[in-house]
Amino acid sequence: MNYKTILVHPDCGKHTAVCFEVAIRMAIQHEAHLIALYTQDPFVVPTYLLDAGREIDKAQKKFAADEMARVKGIYNNQVSSMGFKDAEWCYTLGFQVDLVAKQARYADLVIVGQTDPSDTSNVTKDFTEQLVLAASRPILIIPYAGSFLNIGSRILIAWNGSHEATRAITDALPLLTRADHVNLIALSSKHDTRDRVPADDITLYLARHGVHVEASKDHITDIDTGNAILSCAADLGSDLLVMGGYGHSRLRERVLGGATRTILESMTIPTFMSH
Repeated sequence: MNYKTILVHPDCGKHTAVCFEVAIRMAIQHEAHLIALYTQDPFVVPTYLLDAGREIDKAQKKFAADEMARVKGIYNNQVSSMGFKDAEWCYTLGFQVDLVAKQARYADLVIVGQTDPSDTSNVTKDFTEQLVLAASRPILIIPYAGSFLNIGSRILIAWNGSHEATRAITDALPLLTRADHVNLIALSSKHDTRDRVPADDITLYLARHGVHVEASKDHITDIDTGNAILSCAADLGSDLLVMGGYGHSRLRERVLGGATRTILESMTIPTFMSH
């Protein structure tokens, strides 16, 4: 089982090269076609600068063209140096989340970088969160700190029995079947004794796919869910986290949903999310 089309979206930040490297390595591993989709928001001249609009528009377009050329050069150099042949570069102008979500329909996996609040990039701070909810495809998010030459040898699954977590596991099967070790932590609400998440059925499901899982259980509160997951990943030496991605509805954030923002902001290892 392989991913056959992988989409990577560069954010033009200083960690773009790391995302490219991860995407190329994964495409080689899965014998997949790799598409780098470069997007830019439309150019808008503020109304109070309309008199100088033509010159501002010209300067914006030149800066954008130079920036795209720089990032494309990084991509092409990495593709060439890693000896990868099945790579493509695409460019489009428009609202970035919509553009990437639309192109994601034709890919098996989307790779993006975690937002770095200290870095200058061409995406909004909530780009990744919006994309997880809009793409209808699994998103692999690469932390802005660190290098990740090996992803998926030791995988941790955060499980709560939800639709989103189920979809994440199913979408991650091409990675789970290749892993050396897979751990699953079943997270239940500490406040509701009736709400206990079983792990037996999902581990049996994975076993039928040839994935041996070591399962454990934890009872958590809504506040510390994200940190509990990250702590567990650190204790196990995990190099990939698989979990559902959730929206902002209070009802839907009851167990794992509140962890989505914590993970997106504080992740220390690559994280695979499906919504």
